[in-house]
Amino acid sequence: MNDTTTLPPLPDRLSIDPRSPHHVAAVFEQQVGIKLNDKERLNVDEYCISEGWIKISAGKAVDRKGNLMQIKLKGKVEAFYK
Repeated sequence: MNDTTTLPPLPDRLSIDPRSPHHVAAVFEQQVGIKLNDKERLNVDEYCISEGWIKISAGKAVDRKGNLMQIKLKGKVEAFYK
């Protein structure tokens, strides 16, 4: 079993993009799970629990800077360690 007492607390907002101010590298040392409306999502790029949204990639479409386009989905967001 995992010892959850040594894991850093999950922030309210987290991004997988290292250039983002909401990226916390210590959190990604363990697997993080995200649920949106009680359904586990595996392709989440960013989330915010207090505002109730997640961002996922929109296929292979990219913006003019080469970043993947993202779709924002709203609902009840839960984050947890796997």
